[in-house]
Amino acid sequence: MKKIKTILAILPALLFSCAGDDVEKYIPPTPIAPSEPGEEVVYHKRAKEQFDLINQCYRNNSGATEGLYNENYPKKDGDNSASFLWPYDGLVSGAAALHALGYDVNYADMVDRFEVYYRTPSGAVGGYGSQTNGTTGSGTRFYDDNSIVGIELVEAFNLLNNQDYVTKAKRIVEFLQAGEDDTFGGGLWWNEEQKGQQGVGDSNKPTCANGYATLFLLEYYSVCPQEEKADVLALAKRLYAWTLTNLRDPEDGCYWNDKQADGSINKTKWTYNTGVMISNGIRLYKITGEQTYLDSAIASSEGAYNYFVRPLNGLALAYPDHDPWFTTKLIRAFIDIEPYYKNAGNYIKTFINFLDYAYENARLSNGLFYEDWTGATPKRAEQLLMQDAALESLGMIALYKGETVTEE
Repeated sequence: MKKIKTILAILPALLFSCAGDDVEKYIPPTPIAPSEPGEEVVYHKRAKEQFDLINQCYRNNSGATEGLYNENYPKKDGDNSASFLWPYDGLVSGAAALHALGYDVNYADMVDRFEVYYRTPSGAVGGYGSQTNGTTGSGTRFYDDNSIVGIELVEAFNLLNNQDYVTKAKRIVEFLQAGEDDTFGGGLWWNEEQKGQQGVGDSNKPTCANGYATLFLLEYYSVCPQEEKADVLALAKRLYAWTLTNLRDPEDGCYWNDKQADGSINKTKWTYNTGVMISNGIRLYKITGEQTYLDSAIASSEGAYNYFVRPLNGLALAYPDHDPWFTTKLIRAFIDIEPYYKNAGNYIKTFINFLDYAYENARLSNGLFYEDWTGATPKRAEQLLMQDAALESLGMIALYKGETVTEE
């Protein structure tokens, strides 16, 4: 593999040596060969290759957490018995793409395992917790986590035509409805446990919670019973409007991270926050026909590309060298908006070039992707979420290019 330094070949063993005695025995994964010069890229094959590698490295094959996945590979001292909900959701999203492409990846079973994260505290509306012991959910219940699961449930309904997924998604609508309050004129907090706590950084109303709640509601709107549609759309429009008013940078159309409990704005910008609001604008435009939604989405698309894409670590054009899962959501937004804004096609091409470069230059010798797709550093390659990002990206681009799985 190009530019893989010798030390990287021993990195997994070094990671294992730092772990405690209670972790599973380290078994090196099967090495993955680089592509040959001039070889045509078939993205669905690379996606399936990545999925198989994830299963080899991260999947639990016995015990209470059988069928779930570890947070890290090799498993670290102090890790939970199964990953947090967020990385598991990222994996299911990639599996959905593989299923849509025509692969048999036991997709339905993976979707059904969301339920082991579900919990209902006494006197509260049910929702998905951030952790699980393999049987029941635990940990904090985040509004963005629940909404992202809801998006996956609606996608599973569309792919599998199982009405049970719509029923489960409806519970998330109820969880979001219970979370909305009037502080700062509306919106959702990041999670149910840290609301209105001034001086606590995690006590905030962020774009991620409100943006992904909006996206879930708009996806659910497309499949829910007619009698629910008015209320679902009304909530989606309220959350969208609150985020637009409070967290959109008027200079470039990108979105800031959050509004803190003291009313101050955390002006950090992440790709996924702007991406989700672009996707929301497109959906609201298609539902309502109101041009302002489309105009805002187009302005945010241009602003996001100009803000996030730049020369980096020797590459002429690169997306950020961190948090690639976030970037997948911006690219999904560009795919959403391309029929209405042709420049988005060039934004997607830049990403495809970046993905190709990462495949050749930003993986360990065993095939696991770095967080940094410029290849400058192998940081966080042990994390499941980093591998999810690569899987989802490869599957997403395969679908974008119209690839299908055919018998060899």
